Amino acid sequence: MKHQDLIFSNDVASQLDALVEKYNPSKLFVLVDANTRELVLPQLEGALVLENASIITINAGDVNKNIESLTYIWNQLVEGGATRKSMLINLGGGVITDIGGFAGATFKRGIRFINIPTTLLSAVDAAVGGKTGINFYGFKNEIGAFCEAEAVIISTRFLATLSNEELLSGYAEMLKHGLISNADIYNRLFSNDVVNIEAEDMLQLLRESVMVKKRVVEEDPTEKGIRRALNLGHTAGHAFESLALQRNKPIPHGYAVAWGLVVELVLSHMHLQFPSNELTRLATYIYDNYGAFNITCDDYQALIEFMRHDKKNDSANEINFTMLKNVGDIHIDCIASEEDIKTAFDIYRDFMHI
Repeated sequence: MKHQDLIFSNDVASQLDALVEKYNPSKLFVLVDANTRELVLPQLEGALVLENASIITINAGDVNKNIESLTYIWNQLVEGGATRKSMLINLGGGVITDIGGFAGATFKRGIRFINIPTTLLSAVDAAVGGKTGINFYGFKNEIGAFCEAEAVIISTRFLATLSNEELLSGYAEMLKHGLISNADIYNRLFSNDVVNIEAEDMLQLLRESVMVKKRVVEEDPTEKGIRRALNLGHTAGHAFESLALQRNKPIPHGYAVAWGLVVELVLSHMHLQFPSNELTRLATYIYDNYGAFNITCDDYQALIEFMRHDKKNDSANEINFTMLKNVGDIHIDCIASEEDIKTAFDIYRDFMHI
């Protein structure tokens, strides 16, 4: 696994200048969406390297993390004269770092890229770890590649541009990192008012959370083993996202993960006796802060079919979960039956007052 510069700083412009000087690309491209072009790019006017950069703008939102947007980025790189010595700056949330990373991984078989996540979710999740990709055929992240950014600049200076919903979305991934690390980190996350936390305090929490992910990724960069711990909450969460897309009512990724954590900790309690008091504490926190994703018994089979397409499964007949025996006690490659999953959905609905 190659070395990656992981920088925690609120002086983003000077850090970017230093990195570009270090890497010395032949030409610089910046990928943004319509929102980050308007709200974030002006905040980097102090970065000298951006004066001669080419800006590539795509539409915002997960529905645009698709093959059409990817093709547009490739076209802009070609028309802009990009070579294998060019560099791409991905400035945005998880959609931008996912699709921009995939564009970087594939254009001319790979050009270097830097991620500057602008949302809490992308800072703690998508921007670090080398997973890139697009949605395809109705499935989340169906096409992609493992490809690390040369560097990631993590900052809290852009969080003021975010809605409470976007802050909570990112915080769900931090809760997941707490669950797979240790009780100290996990318990600290319950003591904060997410939407009112001071920038420097959040930067410290972010550093702690990202380093949990970094350690796991370094041990298993291509998800052959322990990296699957990072999928806690995601098997059910991605199914919720896919069902929401099918309903034409997309939900934020972090919210889906939050609800997925409840389902998968219920399964953890059923299979590994994860403590009921911790399950209740998390479920109550999720309901109080994230509300509920509404499902009925009629949705169970569709959700299970979405789970069958999860990339962690070794076969279409078995659905693979990461489960916990306790906070920090991780068990990967756990198989749950359809009957167990349906029971977990029943209990989830009880916790969510559905």
